Amino acid sequence: MESRSARLLDLGIVPYAPALELQRQLHAQRVAGAIPDTLLLLEHPPVITLGKAFHPEHLRYARAFYAQQGIELHPTDRGGDVTCHNPGQLVGYPIFDLRQHGRDLHRFLRAIEQAIIDALGAFGIEAHREAGYTGVWVGDAKIAAIGIKASQWVSMHGFALNVNNDLRLFQTIVPCGIADRPVTSMEQILGRPAPMDAVKQQVARAFEGVFDITFRYTSPDTEVKLCESCLQE
Repeated sequence: MESRSARLLDLGIVPYAPALELQRQLHAQRVAGAIPDTLLLLEHPPVITLGKAFHPEHLRYARAFYAQQGIELHPTDRGGDVTCHNPGQLVGYPIFDLRQHGRDLHRFLRAIEQAIIDALGAFGIEAHREAGYTGVWVGDAKIAAIGIKASQWVSMHGFALNVNNDLRLFQTIVPCGIADRPVTSMEQILGRPAPMDAVKQQVARAFEGVFDITFRYTSPDTEVKLCESCLQE
């Protein structure tokens, strides 16, 4: 059976708030059936996001500290606790109709984990799941966090894979509320920076394999009519 067509948008570096607004627009379009499954790949400037399960004590400093450092704190409606994003980390937001992927959020999460595991395997990195946790691990260190929201069977939010980003930002929080496990990155494991374009290609290929889709690569400023504010601060 032929795989379903989907869209891949590579947006570069986009601040968190406009990226969230873009997700909401695409989510509404996916719910309406106006667009196919869509995966956004991007990076964020330094930002700490607070999920629905956020515990204030998982910020290690007073909020004024983050403001002084130019680090945005952004509440969000995704699942999970607190995490952070910064340049060099690959963020992926799948706007997928779960009715075409098993109608099961937990199965969807496991599929995203598998896609990241497969993509890392292409670089010789042996990654795995950890029982009782959502995300992807290498040894005892977390390399990818996942937080999803599904509404009307369509997903929002997604995953954050540490590629070449500065991991010191994680020291200012309790990542995902897990105090006794470190975080790691592809660069740290490989001992050299990982080419971001190659990582994106492997992630896209892994998503195609796991979800039985074929991506159509789309330029956001041609086929997709995005409001100008979506890609600006």
